[in-house]
Amino acid sequence: MAFWICGVMVFLLDRWTKFLVVQKMNMGETIPVIKDFLHITYIKNPGAAFGILAEKTWFFIIVTIAILIIIIYFNYTLGKDNVLFSIVFGLVAGGAVGNLFDRLQSGLVVDFIDFRVVWPYIFNLADAAIVVGMVLLAWQILMSEKLKD
Repeated sequence: MAFWICGVMVFLLDRWTKFLVVQKMNMGETIPVIKDFLHITYIKNPGAAFGILAEKTWFFIIVTIAILIIIIYFNYTLGKDNVLFSIVFGLVAGGAVGNLFDRLQSGLVVDFIDFRVVWPYIFNLADAAIVVGMVLLAWQILMSEKLKD
């Protein structure tokens, strides 16, 4: 249940924030939240992280669907007795579906979180959920390996 709740929450929050950005901002517009540190900057990314493989929309759609199938499988095997795994898989799945929705809609992913000093690339909440989920997954795996020693 944690998988579905987390995944749906990530998806809905991602959709809502992207909707606000698209409705309230012009492409390329930037709004400083914390001057020279955090800005909301509206762009559309035709590729993956850092613009890698730009314009390969169908490739990303197919890969995302394959990854979602794998995540759902892992959730029902590894996550059924481990709430943290379910949350981790929910974060990744919700983020993947959020960006998949953009790709299916327009072939481009809406990005807007712009940490200028800390991170040189603009991203969105779906990207953040995927990264946080993967970091938590790595941590969970490392901690379970340490407990075995």
